[in-house]
Amino acid sequence: MLSGLFTGVRVPSTTAIPLFPLRTVLFPGGRLPLKVFEQRYIDMTKACLRQEQPFGVVMITAGDEVATRGGTPSFANFGTLARITGWDMPELGILHVATEGVTRFQVREHRVQADKLVVADVVDIPKEPTVPLPADAQPLARLLELIVTRVGPQYFPADHDYDDASWVGYRLAELLPLPLPIKQSMLEINDALVRLQALGTFLKQQGLI
Repeated sequence: MLSGLFTGVRVPSTTAIPLFPLRTVLFPGGRLPLKVFEQRYIDMTKACLRQEQPFGVVMITAGDEVATRGGTPSFANFGTLARITGWDMPELGILHVATEGVTRFQVREHRVQADKLVVADVVDIPKEPTVPLPADAQPLARLLELIVTRVGPQYFPADHDYDDASWVGYRLAELLPLPLPIKQSMLEINDALVRLQALGTFLKQQGLI
C-alpha cells in the first residue's frame, strides 16, 4: 500500500471529463462559439447539457480537428473547462453552441472511447489570486479597451475588470494575433504579473505600446 507514504500530504483528486481538442486556446472568462457537427461531439454536448456539466477545451498540437483515419490528434496537457451558456440547431445535424471558459486544468491521463471521444482524468488548477493591475501595465489595459471597442461586445465577456491583472492578461492573450503555442504558454503561466510582462514585451517589439 502506498497511501501510508503520503500521510499529511494532500494529493490532488482527478475528475473525468470529455475533451474537445481544437486549434484554439480558451482562457478563463473567455467566450468560445462552436459549430458542432461530428456525432461524437453532438452526443457530448447533449450529455453536458443534460447533466449540467462542462467539457474541456485543449489546443491541438498535431493532427486534425475532424476525425480522420489518422486517429486522435495530439493535444496540450493544459486546458480550460468550457461551460455551455446557450445552444441552437438552425439545421439538422449542426449544433451551434455558446461556451464560456471557467477554470484551467491539467490532464493526467486520457483514453479514447469507441466513438472516438477523448475522456481525460484532469486535476483542477486553482484560480489565480486577484492582483491589482500595476501602474506600468496601464498601457496594456488601454490597448485592451481599444481592441474591445473594435471587436464588439458579442465576442467579449460582459463583465469587464481592467483593474485585475489576470483578467487583462487573459483577454489580451486571447485577442492578440499570437501564434497558438504562445497563447498556450500564456494559459499555462501561473503568475498574472509574469503573463503581463511577457505580453508587454511582445507588444513593445511590435511597436503597439
